[in-house]
Amino acid sequence: MKRRNFLKKTSLATAAAFTIPYILPSGRLFAATGARKVNHVVFCLFAGGVRNLEAMQKSEGNLLTNLIDGTEPISGDIIGGMDPLPLLGGSALQNSGTLFKEFRYGLGPTGHYSAHTAAMTGVYTTTDLNIKAPPQFPTIFEYYRKHNSPATSALNAWWVSNALGPYPALNFSNDPKYGAGYGANYIQPLSLVNQAGFNVLGNPKSFDPSEAENTQSIKSLLDKNFGNRSLTGSSGIVNNPTDAEAIESFVQTTFQEATSGMYADPWGVGASMNNDMFNVFFAEKIIQEFQPELMVVNMQDVDIAHSNFTQYCNNLRKSDYALAHLWNTIQSTPGMANDTILIAAPEHGRNLATNTLQDGFGRFALDHTNDDMSREIFCLVLGPAGTVNQNLSIGSVEGQSIDIVPTMANILGFDSDIPMQYRNNMGQVLQQAFS
Repeated sequence: MKRRNFLKKTSLATAAAFTIPYILPSGRLFAATGARKVNHVVFCLFAGGVRNLEAMQKSEGNLLTNLIDGTEPISGDIIGGMDPLPLLGGSALQNSGTLFKEFRYGLGPTGHYSAHTAAMTGVYTTTDLNIKAPPQFPTIFEYYRKHNSPATSALNAWWVSNALGPYPALNFSNDPKYGAGYGANYIQPLSLVNQAGFNVLGNPKSFDPSEAENTQSIKSLLDKNFGNRSLTGSSGIVNNPTDAEAIESFVQTTFQEATSGMYADPWGVGASMNNDMFNVFFAEKIIQEFQPELMVVNMQDVDIAHSNFTQYCNNLRKSDYALAHLWNTIQSTPGMANDTILIAAPEHGRNLATNTLQDGFGRFALDHTNDDMSREIFCLVLGPAGTVNQNLSIGSVEGQSIDIVPTMANILGFDSDIPMQYRNNMGQVLQQAFS
């Protein structure tokens, strides 16, 4: 690999406030100058800290049976703690694209927020970030909304994350040239039903139907988790009546389906769906409803590795299943099929050495405290043949997490429109993945 300059720095993000969920501004900006590879990009943060030993090197057997080739059995003392999952069948995902087996999170603290920020801005930080504030550099959503030419619909960009931590702040930066006016539609799937009397998806408790009489009531329910925050200095967040009605109808329908018990087991996998799988399930509903040009969906449940290695492996398998289910949904959705590139990568890895906590199987847990292995990750790029190189596995150290943003911008044809002062801080386009 070409030696890269990993010393690309950002400053601490200044404090800023935000409210969610909210709706994008609409309307055409200006035409991007580059040619698109496809018209849709989905980036899945296979997040929570995934160690390459379990992911790519298969030290416990092949936990990612839908993602990579290989039928190595899972170790006997691990399999007892696994929830049953049906086989999706078909070829491993790596055969539909390019797998970078030795990707890197190259610089900065190996913390979730810092590494998420690098993946979504294309810029490393060498210091811990203020988790209560948006990043300093613009996110992929802002670059897309400002420098691309989206259709007249305002529903082209979505950020789907779980309710853990500061991830809503990654929707937009505090950069004065970008900011909230160029953010994405944001949804926390668990918030959609938790505030309606559910303690988990598909598990109804007491629910008053009058709460769902109109869309404003639903929005109020969604906003309760963030009632102590307010949006400041972002008058750009507006929406025309047509776009507002589309989102309101989608939210209301989703809300009603949740309260009727339709989400108890939407994929038919039994009682084993975790939060990450529900995150992807909601992302799929958005894909089927709106066919967005840009989506980022977050998964986080493997972070249980800090205390329970067996459940870390279990949730890793569920992330693998969810990613394959997401790709199948994309390929079966008119407007997205054969016109979408899906990128998946963890935000960072995990330590080679264990900590002192043991689970019920006697397995020691894993942290991520800046050793070399906590920087080893992978990246999978899936897409149509003729555009994305098929069944290509790159085993050498190639690529890093700050390459993902410029790659997404290049796929949608607006990378050269991003001002040079921002591009100079980013990584490079992952050209090896493309025909």
